[in-house]
This record gives sequence, C-alpha cells and structure tokens, in this order.
Amino acid sequence: MANIGANGFDATQVDPSNDFEHIPADRYKAEITNSEMLDNSKATGEYLKLEFTILDGPYAGRKLWTQLNLINPSPQAVEIAQRDLSAICHAVGKLRVKDSSELHNIPMEINVKVKTTQEYGPQNIIRGYSAINTNGNRSSTPAKAETAQAATNSTPQTGGGTFTPPWKIK
Repeated sequence: MANIGANGFDATQVDPSNDFEHIPADRYKAEITNSEMLDNSKATGEYLKLEFTILDGPYAGRKLWTQLNLINPSPQAVEIAQRDLSAICHAVGKLRVKDSSELHNIPMEINVKVKTTQEYGPQNIIRGYSAINTNGNRSSTPAKAETAQAATNSTPQTGGGTFTPPWKIK
C-alpha cells in the first residue's frame, strides 16, 4: 500500500484520463506547444521531441508528438530530421532559430497519417508541415517535408552532381 498524501486524493476534482483513439488522417491546424531535446534510447544521440496541439475542429485540444533525430550516428536519420525541421521553420516563418521555443505557439497545418503496428495498433504520425496564409487556408506552396518524399523518388541535380539517396548507395 502507498500513502497518497496527508489529505488523500479527491477524484471529483480531476477529469479522468481517457484512452485516446487515433484521430483520422487529415490536415489539421496546429501549433507546437512544447519541445525538448532528449537522449535517444541507445545513448548514441539526441532527438528533438515536439508536442503539437490541434487548434480547431472536432479534435481541438488533442495532442500529437513527433521526434526529430537531430544528433544520430545515422546520416540518413539526421537528414530526414533536418528536412522536417526545415519544413516546420518554413511553415511558421522562422527560418533561423537558436532554441526550439522560438517555434512555439505559431499556427501551421500538419498532415496527419495513421500508421498501424502489431505492437501498438493504429497510431498517428505527422508527415508534413505547411504554412497557413492570412485567410486561414494552407499556403499554396507546400512545405519542404511534403516535397521530401518526391525529392527522394527522383534524381535531382544539386551542385552539378547527381543526388543518390543513402539507402540506394551500395
């Protein structure tokens, strides 16, 4: 048994937690409401954990999280994280940041997908970030994270050479 405290606990004063179901795949207006750098599970790097809060619609107030592997032994993981962070920066209009808190509380549109795993079942993942223009709609220019998939499926010319994704190099 464990003593809960001198005054005990009054459950009538606290809303009970819910087993949140995933939200449907869609685009949602959201903002970053919390962020922190954490060590990865193998202590070989660090990731930026971002908490997003949906701002409107039937899922207003719901939280979603993503992790960006900014310091990692895998160059591919770092590149993906940097592309996502760049897309977030473009979406919120902050192109040079020193602290992740500079990205907080600025509305953007996130592209939410549903991924199903055997261990955890359906989960939400964020697959893109877009700016919201002044009338509340998505910017006509897609953010870089949305175009990253297309970029890795083609062979763009960069600096006079050919780009080969790391996973295609033998």
